[in-house]
Amino acid sequence: MDQQKEFLIKLAHTKMPFGKYEGRYLIELPEYYVVWYHNKGFPAGQLGQMLQLVYELKLNGLENIVRNIQRQYPKK
Repeated sequence: MDQQKEFLIKLAHTKMPFGKYEGRYLIELPEYYVVWYHNKGFPAGQLGQMLQLVYELKLNGLENIVRNIQRQYPKK
C-alpha cells in the first residue's frame, strides 16, 4: 500500500487527542475550529499534517473522501 493511501486511512481513524473536541474524528471537527488552527498554526508532527489535510478537504468540500475511507476500511 502506498504512503498516501496509508496516511488517508490513518487520518480517517484518528481522533482529536486533546482540547474542546477531544475524542472526535478529525474529519468531524467543525470547520471554524480547523480554520482557527490554520490561522494560529497547526501543531507539529503528524497530527499537524493531518489537520492541515482536513483543512484542505473541508475548504474544497471533499470530506466525503475520508468518510468513504472510514466505511471502506473499518478500524481493526
